[in-house]
Amino acid sequence: MRDTMSFLCELAANNNKQWFDANRERYRVLRARFEEFTAELIDGISTFDAEVHGLTPKECIFRINRDTRFSANKAPYKTHFSAYICPRGKKSGYAGYYFHLEPESDRGMIGRSILAAGAVCIPTVVLKSIREEIIDNGDQMLASIAAAYGFEVSLANSLKRTPTGFPTDTPYDELLRLKDVCLERTMNEEWLYSDRLAERAIDAFRTTQPFITQINRAIRYAYEEMM
Repeated sequence: MRDTMSFLCELAANNNKQWFDANRERYRVLRARFEEFTAELIDGISTFDAEVHGLTPKECIFRINRDTRFSANKAPYKTHFSAYICPRGKKSGYAGYYFHLEPESDRGMIGRSILAAGAVCIPTVVLKSIREEIIDNGDQMLASIAAAYGFEVSLANSLKRTPTGFPTDTPYDELLRLKDVCLERTMNEEWLYSDRLAERAIDAFRTTQPFITQINRAIRYAYEEMM
């Protein structure tokens, strides 16, 4: 991960096609290493979540090229490596296990390097199903969150008020306001540069499996209703 972080730091300072083309072979080597790492994560997660069994790294790893068509930021490349391991792959819409490696600008620091578990960019009808699951089985979800060792609920994308149609002043108000239903934990340098990184990430993700299972139950119900 040190080599990958060094590459990403340099990319952050030189985010243009000319620099990337000159370093494309270096990127290919690091991408291949990240694919091997992701395959290790998939194998490990499959031991406690059979729904991701058989996935390939290609189905989980995001492209480094940015879609700049509708963005004011025209930088052509992402400055992070990431993989999302979930049932049927990263584009399925299901909740899963996310690994994100990103430096802080070009200063060589860890920046926003995280493990996450959950679902983001959730369609309205699916989010409604998740919120109904929270109302029906909120205590179970709170217990699952408490069991996710080192993780916290991400509040980065939340409503200011409880959504219309759901009760207020319940123990689940914070969860009901979420637009991204996700848990996160940061990785420090000792964690990230450890020879046991994959093993540690798998062990951490293992503690989030009950949470993921409950979210995917609600997502699956919503998809079945739409068919």
